[in-house]
Amino acid sequence: MSIKVRGIEFQSNSDNAMGLRFTNLSHRWGFQCPNWPYFEDVKIERIHYMAKSGVLSQRITTSMHSTTHIDAPAHVVQGTPFIDEVPLPHFFGSGIVVSLPKKKWESITADDLEKACGHAIRPHDVLIINTGWHKLYEDGDYFAYCPGLVPSAADWMVDKQIKVIGHDTQANDHPLATAIGPHRNGPLLPHLKEEYRAWSGGHDWADDFPAWEPVHNKLFKHGILGIENVGGDLDEVTGKRCTFAFFPWNWDRGDGCIIRLVAMTDPKQGYRIEKGEAF
Repeated sequence: MSIKVRGIEFQSNSDNAMGLRFTNLSHRWGFQCPNWPYFEDVKIERIHYMAKSGVLSQRITTSMHSTTHIDAPAHVVQGTPFIDEVPLPHFFGSGIVVSLPKKKWESITADDLEKACGHAIRPHDVLIINTGWHKLYEDGDYFAYCPGLVPSAADWMVDKQIKVIGHDTQANDHPLATAIGPHRNGPLLPHLKEEYRAWSGGHDWADDFPAWEPVHNKLFKHGILGIENVGGDLDEVTGKRCTFAFFPWNWDRGDGCIIRLVAMTDPKQGYRIEKGEAF
């Protein structure tokens, strides 16, 4: 039941007193973690350390849109809720992890979602998509060439009353519908224009992706939050129904938050949340 970590015993993720299995679905956050093209690098400073103070205390400088994180609606849609204003049930709940293998720049569509999980999805589910790109998460081509959600997928999620969408890609939109492509303060990577033309058989990226972050906008206006850069042991729970927890900081006017996304299962169905009895 217990494991030792640096000489200290802990209950394990898969064998513990609660009888639950915990699966990490977050990428490592820290020094030189992969970063979206226009963000500054993560900075970590040891303010106190053992030789100096007998304690370890660190100061971090980071965007909250780093590694596995959740966006607040206010990240993209002006006048919508900040992360601290979103009620807590939207950071916890049951749902499914669906396999949707995709290659470079391919779209995730409503038809894809319906075929993959239309029979299994329930209102207010958390939906996690495994495209396989969490295995390619690194400081390089991942951000530029990821597959991505397109507007029909957003419409499908609204119709199905999804509570939260998570995915192992760089954003809640296709990369070329963001500033990586021809939008807002982009293109951040202008060389992709001709590369996309060759890849697509002569299409102009502005014609194929005419709107800026349309999936973000559609989802956030309907109260559907998005988790980007899902990773960790995603394959272990793909094809399964799980319970998920991914609480953010209680950050006043926060635009999003780095999270520890965890999938939980109860194989013996022996654990229950307490009903709040007095003691």
